[in-house]
Amino acid sequence: MPTFTALTTIEGEDEALALADAIEKMEPEPTGVGVFEIEDDSGLWEIGAYFLEPPNEAVLELLAMAFGAKPFVLSELPEIDWVAKVRRELAPVEAGRFFVFGSHDADKVPEGRIALQIEATVAFGTGHHGTTLGCLKAFDRLNLSGFTPAKVADIGCGTAVLAMAAAAVLPQALVLASDIDEVAVDVARANVTINGLEGRIECMEAAGFAHPRLAEAAPFDLIFANILKGPLIELAPAMAAHSAPGGLIILSGLLVVQAEAVTAAYVAAGFTPESRDDIGEWSTLVLRRNQSVSI
Repeated sequence: MPTFTALTTIEGEDEALALADAIEKMEPEPTGVGVFEIEDDSGLWEIGAYFLEPPNEAVLELLAMAFGAKPFVLSELPEIDWVAKVRRELAPVEAGRFFVFGSHDADKVPEGRIALQIEATVAFGTGHHGTTLGCLKAFDRLNLSGFTPAKVADIGCGTAVLAMAAAAVLPQALVLASDIDEVAVDVARANVTINGLEGRIECMEAAGFAHPRLAEAAPFDLIFANILKGPLIELAPAMAAHSAPGGLIILSGLLVVQAEAVTAAYVAAGFTPESRDDIGEWSTLVLRRNQSVSI
């Protein structure tokens, strides 16, 4: 069964939420409506509606005019097993010593590489995206230079690929991986098992650092946070509170144009920039927590 989509953009969160609410009252009813901030500092929000039968184009046109949104773009999506398609098309990724692959490429793992098997799923982090790739490369560079953190946290872990990379090269380290999404946590646990790292990584559902185990284990010598600009900035004080003095954080999920704003938020929270790597339109930041920070 095909799915029909209607997409538009509008300026302002309140306006976006109001338009989404109006779309939900349409006939035929949408099966879902999503509202997302476009992370490019434009102030625009994207509204996407999904229908199992063709939506009423006249109503959508009137709604766009009434709310001051861009005209809706309508599409019909064929029924596709997207996970199977991604599995077929995603090639293995090399990030420093790490080799990230799907089960269909298990015979391609080169000798002497640190192999991490990640399946294409609903959780983020297969290594192909510039953000995950940047985090892996930054961590590999730090580890090769002698950085061996004893306690590691992967906040917003997705598939847990970053947590697994840390566990693979730091056999004595305590590694915790958390995500706000229950499904992602299930995916993370499955990947930990697939890679033979059971007992090495603790996976938990948490918003940011809001979990007793994270509070108990802090402070961390290394924290990964591959999420988005907004949550990264909001987490800056908590990141300082959970980082060991002199500890490092690796941040990504942000566009190149957002790197300065995120860096400024972390400098204000008590961090010093160490490095920045840009891959395409995405940035990865490495910052060190100052020895003395007022929390």
